Amino acid sequence: MLVVAAGTAGMVGWNGDPRTLPVALVFPALWGLSRSRWTAAAVATAYFLAASRGLPQGVVTFFGTSVLLGVALWIGAALAFVGVHAGLWSSRPGWGRVVRYAVAAVLMAVPPFGIVGWAHPITAAGILFPAWGWWGLGATATLMLTATTRARPAALALVAGLTLWSSMTWTDPPGFQGWIGLDLRFGRALGRDFGMDQHEALITAVRGAAAAGARVVVLPENALGLWTPTIGAFWRDRLRDLDVEVVAGATVVHRDGYDNVVVAIDHDGAWIVHRQRMPVPVSMWRPWLSWLGEPGGARAEFFGASAFGIGGRRVAPLVCYEQLLVWPILQSMAQKPDLIVAIGNGWWTAGTNIAAIQTASSTAWARLFGLPLVASFNR
Repeated sequence: MLVVAAGTAGMVGWNGDPRTLPVALVFPALWGLSRSRWTAAAVATAYFLAASRGLPQGVVTFFGTSVLLGVALWIGAALAFVGVHAGLWSSRPGWGRVVRYAVAAVLMAVPPFGIVGWAHPITAAGILFPAWGWWGLGATATLMLTATTRARPAALALVAGLTLWSSMTWTDPPGFQGWIGLDLRFGRALGRDFGMDQHEALITAVRGAAAAGARVVVLPENALGLWTPTIGAFWRDRLRDLDVEVVAGATVVHRDGYDNVVVAIDHDGAWIVHRQRMPVPVSMWRPWLSWLGEPGGARAEFFGASAFGIGGRRVAPLVCYEQLLVWPILQSMAQKPDLIVAIGNGWWTAGTNIAAIQTASSTAWARLFGLPLVASFNR
């Protein structure tokens, strides 16, 4: 029954609707109710696999391979989550168990385990305590830890009440005046078509947004493809007659691999404003290649620059995979930004709920800190 409940919590909590995220807080209670380490491992496995159920199909689409590779990576990604929660489980109730779960929650929020720290229950803070900021994060952590104790009925009852109230009074995070995020449907061609036709199509979209009143236009991850001085000069020239700035994803190639970056462009110049802190493991981030003396793979800057300035505002960027994790957004929030910009290139998530979960997570974090959210995705 605990395993079935854990799978249900993972499936319902992480279905892509931000309002159901608090269901994930059932997991700590089920972990605390486990009577053995094997049961705790089974509960963690059911929860994580259900929450990340879109991964196998996403892997198949991205790599164009059989479903076996998708299943292998799905199970492999679960090992860290399961190992941490099974290893720290304790048969003794009380403060010892509470501390152990707190350690597990922290480990799954920061590298190295936090690299695959998807479906973290703390993400529900923005649904339960909108605009509470760090206090809301602390209050949610308290509920999460209380759920592992004998006081779990009271904790879960309070979570249910807050969830109901949040649903009844629900409002999405506002946009930011003068900022427009463009959603595109370029499929896998975005950033991979090295001709200029795609750039012209993007510039046409930017011009349309500028005509609608945008002062800053946000484009998806890797929208500009390989970033070179020539591409920068081309965009500057085409924007010369517009009073608009463009924020877009691109790729910078270097000797040992590449960086997934965010660039800013206006009629005066073009420059890199952010380097992604955590690219997608396996498909982008492949540190083992350097161990084998081979170049390639995206570089991860786990605790690199977490905010940038543009248009007179301080921006917290969340680039694709970072929207599923905990530490990137908290690191950015420490910089006291004015808004959150979430970009992604989710062509490979077709037929899954991965992109919806990314949006739900970004929405939850924006609500928690009471910040506007500007999003741009390629489907």
